[in-house]
Amino acid sequence: MSTNAQTPKAVVELSAADLQGPGVVACPMPGQAAWNKHPRVFINVAGHGEGACPYCGTVYKLKAGEKVHAH
Repeated sequence: MSTNAQTPKAVVELSAADLQGPGVVACPMPGQAAWNKHPRVFINVAGHGEGACPYCGTVYKLKAGEKVHAH
């Protein structure tokens, strides 16, 4: 029997102060488990308020009410 259920991915809520640049966050973030490391990628969260890592699937989303000031 096969199922279409997907493994749940981690969700990280961010404040504007957590961003590494105008509207972007780097994955993996400092403090993540060493076994979960992969090449560093930058994910744009400014446009839609969230974005997912193409390597590990972690979803990064802005906390409710957070504003991103793009340059």
